[in-house]
Amino acid sequence: MTTEYQLRVLPQYAVNEQALKQHIAREKGLDERTIKAVRVLKRSVDARQRTIYVNVKVRVYVNELPTDDEFVRTEYPQVEGAKPVVVVGAGPAGLFAALRLIELGLRPIVVERGKNVRERKVDLARISREHKVNAESNYSFGEGGAGAYSDGKLFTRSKKRGNAEKILHVFCQHGASTTILSDAHPHIGTDKLPRVIENMRNTILQCGGEVHFETRMDELLMHEGKVEGIRTHNGKTFYGPVILATGHSARDVYRRLHQDGVLLEAKGLAVGVRLEHPSLLIDQIQYHNRNGRGKYLPAAEYSFVQQVQGRGVYSFCMCPGGFVVPAASGPQQLVVNGMSPSNRGSKWSNSGMVVELHPEDLNEASLYTFMKEYLTMAEDEGSPNVEVLRDVEAGFKSPLSLLYFQEAMEKQAWVQANRMQTAPSQRMLDFVNGRLSYDLPKSSYAPGLISSPLHFWMPRFVSSRLAEGFRLFGRQANGFLTNEATVIGVETRTSSPIRIVREAGTLQHVEVRGLFPCGEGAGYAGGIVSAGVDGERCAEAVAVYLNA
Repeated sequence: MTTEYQLRVLPQYAVNEQALKQHIAREKGLDERTIKAVRVLKRSVDARQRTIYVNVKVRVYVNELPTDDEFVRTEYPQVEGAKPVVVVGAGPAGLFAALRLIELGLRPIVVERGKNVRERKVDLARISREHKVNAESNYSFGEGGAGAYSDGKLFTRSKKRGNAEKILHVFCQHGASTTILSDAHPHIGTDKLPRVIENMRNTILQCGGEVHFETRMDELLMHEGKVEGIRTHNGKTFYGPVILATGHSARDVYRRLHQDGVLLEAKGLAVGVRLEHPSLLIDQIQYHNRNGRGKYLPAAEYSFVQQVQGRGVYSFCMCPGGFVVPAASGPQQLVVNGMSPSNRGSKWSNSGMVVELHPEDLNEASLYTFMKEYLTMAEDEGSPNVEVLRDVEAGFKSPLSLLYFQEAMEKQAWVQANRMQTAPSQRMLDFVNGRLSYDLPKSSYAPGLISSPLHFWMPRFVSSRLAEGFRLFGRQANGFLTNEATVIGVETRTSSPIRIVREAGTLQHVEVRGLFPCGEGAGYAGGIVSAGVDGERCAEAVAVYLNA
C-alpha cells in the first residue's frame, strides 16, 4: 500500500529517510517495521517564524517496495545518418536542444568555442592564480556554459514556456541527485555538475551526434535569406539549420550579426555588485537564532526586491555557503559572479545586488557621462571605439547600446583594480554612507580584493539606487546592513543585453529562415532550466521546419 502525506515537521525529523520513517510511524499510528520506504516528493523550509519547520510531501510504502524509478527516463535513439542540425554552443540551451533533436530523430552537430568541461578548470584556475583570462575558455565559454562553474542552481519561474520538470528528470538520468526533483530551490552544485554535463555529451556521441570543442563559429552561411550552415574559425563548414545558443557573453557573435544586418534589439538587463556576508550571519538573520542553522538546516537563502526611484533593485543568483568568482570572458574586463558547491559549506554567502536598467535609461545624465568618460579613457589608451562614440552621440540608437554599457562598467572596474583581476570592493555600510573602506573583511574571492570607492565611480543612476535598496533591505532583515558585508564590483552579466528577434510561432529569426536563436544569449531565457526548456522548444521547431 502506498499513501501520500503532507507534513509540517521540525528540521530534525526531515533530515533523512530514517528520521522521517520514525516520525510518520509515530504520527500516523503505523508500525515502523512495515514502512519499507519513504520517498520525498516536495520539500521546503518555512523560516517565517521563530520556530523553523520543514514542509514535506512524502509517499510512504507500507509492506511494499517502490517498483518505479524516482525519475522518468527519456529514450534516445540512434541518429547516425539522419538529417543534420547545427547547434552553436554547448551550454544548457545547446545541450538540451541536442538531446531533444536526438529524441526527434535528427542528428545534432554541436560546435563549442571553448574547451570540454574538465579542461576548462585549468583556465579558470589561471584567472585566480595569474590574473590571465583565456578569451575562449573561462567562466562563460566552454562545455556547460556559464552555469557549469557558477553554481548549477535550477530554480525557475518560467514554467509556462515548456516542460521544466523534464529538464530536471534528464539531469537525474545523467547523474544528478534526485533531490533536485523535490527541493523547492533545486541545486546540483559546481562540484557535481561537470560530471553530469560529461554524461550528457556522451549520450549525444553514443547516439551518433557530433561535439566539436575549441571550434568557434565565425560566420553564418546564408543564401537568399536562408541559413544553410556555419563556417568556423579554422575554416571548417557544417551544414544544416542552425540553433544559435551562444550564451549571453558572446559579444563577437552579436557584433557579427549586427554587421551582417541580422535584426537585433536592445533588451533591458540589470547591473550592480556582488554582496558577500559571513554565512553564519545570514543563517542567524534568516533562522532567527544566534547559533545559526544548527545541525539540521541548510545554509540560509534570502531574496530581496524593492522599487527605488522607479527602478527595481533586487538580489539575484543568491549563493548560500558559496564563493565569489572572476567571470570575465576577455581582456580588460573585471566581472564577478557567484557559485556554491553541493554542500554549500563555505564560510560566506553571496548574492548579486542589481539595479534594473532599460535601454532608454542610457540617456540619463550620469549614465551618459559615464559612457563619455569611458570613451575618453579608451582614447587615452590608443583604442577609441568609433562605433560606440557614434552611438553615444546619436543618443544610444544602436541595438548594441546596453552591450557597450556592460563593457564600459567592466573596463572601469578593471582599471580600478589596477588592471588585474583583484576586485574593487567596499564595506557595505561604507558604500551606503559614501566612505572609502580602509580595510576589508576576509573574502571567498580567490584573486583578492582592493579597496575602492564604488559609490563614487559607479554611475550615480546605479550606485544611489543600490545604496537606498541596501537601506530598505536592512529594515526588512535586522543585521543585514552591516560593515561585516562586502560590496564587490561589478556584476553585469545578469542576462543578455540583446534579443535576437524571432517569430513567436516558428521560433525562427523574423527575417532569416533556418536560424533559430535560442536560450539566454538570444534573450529568451534566464538560467539553466529556462535555457534547457528553450533548447527543447527550438529543437522541436527545427523538426517542424525540416518536415515542412
